[in-house]
Amino acid sequence: MDAKKALNLLKEGNKRYVKGTLKHPHTDTSWRDSLQDGQHPFAVVLSCADSRVVPELLFDQGLGDLFVIRVAGNVAKDKVFGSMEYAVKFLNTKLIVVLGHENCGAVNASMGNEDPGGHIGSIIEKIKPAVYMAKRMEGDQLTNAIKINAQVVAEEVKDCKPILSAAVSQSGLMVVPAFYKLNTGEVEFI
Repeated sequence: MDAKKALNLLKEGNKRYVKGTLKHPHTDTSWRDSLQDGQHPFAVVLSCADSRVVPELLFDQGLGDLFVIRVAGNVAKDKVFGSMEYAVKFLNTKLIVVLGHENCGAVNASMGNEDPGGHIGSIIEKIKPAVYMAKRMEGDQLTNAIKINAQVVAEEVKDCKPILSAAVSQSGLMVVPAFYKLNTGEVEFI
């Protein structure tokens, strides 16, 4: 499946989610049985680990449809890039969505100057550039920082060598940032 068709499937699924007319596709036992020998997800979704953001639900997709990677602040480092590379190289996935969301706690924590301790700091350091850019913009700084963070991560994915950048330039891989609105359920593709 090409990237445009995959993106349309996500948009259609999100419209169903927003309206409350979910189909819950690919969840029956015969479909589950058909996946025993392999998977063919049509999209990779890098989303926040926030419990309110469940890509399979908000895009109304089922088993085997999405290759989901969840990490606080939807940031990407080597293991995340490696997971994406696997989906692109071995599963022939043509769409990657970087999904930020309204009121993201990781981005909010990145707006302050306190050291949170532990490994949380590595997440905050990845988000800080988006926070700095958002502070120079009009409007709500948190929302702006969340959207910018998704855009920054999407650019990092596009530029990730050797596999992802080559797939973007040679194989039709599309990388799209997005913003999930908790209050309406709508996903805005940026």
